[in-house]
Parts: sequence; C-alpha cells; structure tokens
Amino acid sequence: MLSEKNTNDLCKTDIVLTSLISGAFAATLCDFLSFPLDTIKTRLQSQSGFMKSGGFRNLYNGLAPVMMGTGPTAVLFFMTYEGLKVVTEPNVPEQYHSLIHITGASIGEVAACIIRVPVEVVKQRRQAFIADNEKLGLKTLYRGFGSTVMRDMPFCFIQMPLWEFFKLKWKTAVGREVTPVEGAICGAVSVAISATLTNPLDVAKTRIMLSSTTVGKDETRISVMLNRVYREYGIKGLFAGFLPRVGGFTLSGFMFFGVYEKVRELCVSILST
Repeated sequence: MLSEKNTNDLCKTDIVLTSLISGAFAATLCDFLSFPLDTIKTRLQSQSGFMKSGGFRNLYNGLAPVMMGTGPTAVLFFMTYEGLKVVTEPNVPEQYHSLIHITGASIGEVAACIIRVPVEVVKQRRQAFIADNEKLGLKTLYRGFGSTVMRDMPFCFIQMPLWEFFKLKWKTAVGREVTPVEGAICGAVSVAISATLTNPLDVAKTRIMLSSTTVGKDETRISVMLNRVYREYGIKGLFAGFLPRVGGFTLSGFMFFGVYEKVRELCVSILST
C-alpha cells in the first residue's frame, strides 16, 4: 500500500518521475492487451462497414505504431498532470483540488495529443486495411487533431477527477490509503462513465482519421462528421462500437490504474529507501 509517509519523503521531482514510469508502463501493457477490442471498435465505426474493414481478421493489425507511441504519450500526459498537482496542490485548499485535477488533465491531454494523433491515424488506417500508396504527410498525420482533443479533453475532464474523487471517498470510508486493486476499481468505473459519454465524439474522430487523403478540410470537421453520421444512422450511428469501446476501456481502466498504482508504489518504496 502506498503510504502517505513514503510519498512525503520524496521530493517533487521523484514524485513526478514515479508517475512517468508508472504511467508509461501501465499504458503500454493495457494498449497491448486491449488492442483486439480497439480494432473491432474502429472497424464498427468505419465508413466502409465492419466486414469491409476487416471483420474479425488480423485483430492486431496496426499494433507496431501503438507500441512505439504509447509510452511517450503517457509520459507527456503524466508529466503535465502530476507536475501541475505537485506544484499547486500544497498551496491550494483541499476543497479546490478537483479544479487542479480537471485543469491538469485537460492540459495533459492536449500535450499528449502531439504524439497520440499521428499514432492514432496510422494505427486506425492499418486496422481498417486502408492501403495508402504514398507516405502520409504531416497534414494527414495530424488530421483529426482537433477532434481528438475535443474527444480526449472531455474524456479526461470526467475521468481523472472522478478517479480522484472515488479514491478519496474510498479512503475516507475505510480510514486508510486505497490499495492498487481498490484504485483500479475506481479507475475502471471512472473510465466506463467517460467512455460512454464521449462515444459520439470517438465515432467522428475515427471517421475523420479514416477519410481519404484527398478529402477537403471542410469535410473532416467534427461538426460535419457528426451531422453526417446522425443523418445516415441516427443515434445508433453515434454510438457505433459502443460495446467494445466501453468494455475495452473498462477492462483497460482496471488494468491501467491497478498497474499504475502498483508500479508507482514500488517506485516510491525504492526511492524512499
């Protein structure tokens, strides 16, 4: 269990460092294990339809860019999120800490998207078996940056404060620090709620990233894509891929936050000795 005493013994740099290591390790492991569900979700949301995008074939297609990009993406996020917490929380009353969590998560997501977006574009195009005859340029690689930020900021805006809130309530109820398993349960619930509420934005983001490289900028705007999906498929279309996305995110959330808390606990113990 991660004790408050051990955490207090560390300097601010060590606290951020343990978060970076924990976040990168947990994110890479979870992305690998949940990748087949992510592939199914992408193909269900594809303009071409599930079967034409690959069906249940080669569910690990597109894994390589994810394994290369997940660690750096997590490092950017947690460096921003935990760094802001470490610097500001000691100077802010506890009742306002949720505002710090929201701000840190939002800024962290924007920073993480610098790496996440091109990785997502390459990954999803491979998942959907889209054969690009030429190398993707920067314009295409960062297509969907706005839609990804618009999806991920609300997602994290909901997820991280909920996770911190659930952990605080659990800690208050049991009168001790939460264990890694308890933190994982809190994380899984917060992720499930966030994934449900942001699914329409994920559908739009997926379709933008899978669009032809010749499609004009106006056709890849998130508002245009959401309207198109709604006109063609109604509410059902906006929640395409809902079950594998929410199911995958819930399992990933449990694994991620459990591994994150455990690795962070180990790092703190090592640095405190």
